Amino acid sequence: MQEIEEIKLVQQFSNLNGAPGFEMEVAKFFQQQVKNYGTTKIDGMFNSYVSRHGNTGHRPVVQMDAHADSVGFITQAVRPNGLLKFVPLGGWAPTNIPAMRVRVRNRDGQYIKGVVATKPPHFMSAAEKNSVPQIENLSIDVGSTSRAETINDFKIDTGCPIVVDAECEYFSNTRMFFGKDFDNRVGAAALVDTLNQLEGKNLNVDLKVALSTQEEVGTRGAQVTVRNIDPDLAIVFEGCPCDDTFSPDWLAQTGLKRGPMLRDMDTSFIANPLFEQYADDIATQNQIPHTRSVRTGGGVNGAPILYYRGAPTIVIGIPVRYEHTAFNWSSLDDFQNAVQLAVKIIESLDTEVINSFNGAE
Repeated sequence: MQEIEEIKLVQQFSNLNGAPGFEMEVAKFFQQQVKNYGTTKIDGMFNSYVSRHGNTGHRPVVQMDAHADSVGFITQAVRPNGLLKFVPLGGWAPTNIPAMRVRVRNRDGQYIKGVVATKPPHFMSAAEKNSVPQIENLSIDVGSTSRAETINDFKIDTGCPIVVDAECEYFSNTRMFFGKDFDNRVGAAALVDTLNQLEGKNLNVDLKVALSTQEEVGTRGAQVTVRNIDPDLAIVFEGCPCDDTFSPDWLAQTGLKRGPMLRDMDTSFIANPLFEQYADDIATQNQIPHTRSVRTGGGVNGAPILYYRGAPTIVIGIPVRYEHTAFNWSSLDDFQNAVQLAVKIIESLDTEVINSFNGAE
């Protein structure tokens, strides 16, 4: 895939709407991008699958995964004044929500622009100005003046999903993306790019790819995809949060333009240490910049994949600044290096190598 195509692909994925449970748009776009690389399907949870051309059914199965969804909200009810009461889908910090531009998917599937309403400071008490907002007290304003107008004219009511309203930009001078939902649309784009770079190559494994849903609300989609694929080994792409803007350099383990991050552990997952070191060695041998991390928070699809049948699993993170907010930064160089690392690993795999991660002699 040419660089200009990679840039366009990341931007297109970023601009899609896909709150947890409502990933249809992302799944359909993904299918269009990968249809030439294998047999595809979408299940009733909107998980999207690709079984690569050339798979034999008689070799070890490698699952590649990323998740389609991004943090969002869902309409709980319409207030008498026409504003929307909402609840979060995924992990939001309340301080990052007020005054955010959003899009609300109405009953007809159209996206209506809105804003998370805030009281003007002119009317705030001193206590209100210094307090942390509570999500249950926030509302979204779509420009309606009554409950009846919101429901009947805007066709918005209970159950309508809500996403961030932002367009992805690319700055060629810095090779940086600025946009929304890089957790984990950069991973979704990386799946496509990896399949493209492996096209026509002879592998010693069968490769099956899943773009899983509902990761942000408990890695639910991956619990389904792993059972359908039943892998012998797995590689997970993730948009991983940077800590380079607030941690001291000696402690920062994920930073822009430092390469992909190999996750040793988080609160949900401990990587297979033999496979993790193998990936580290592959990166070093191929001069791919990379970091490793031990996280005290977060969770990834690697956890349900690993827990299903103990298949050796690693997570390749693409660094993202300001995850779970309206706007993110990410680097094209980090994206390309993550894809290159995945390609090199997959090309090197065979039965003997995979068995070695199980501690076999």
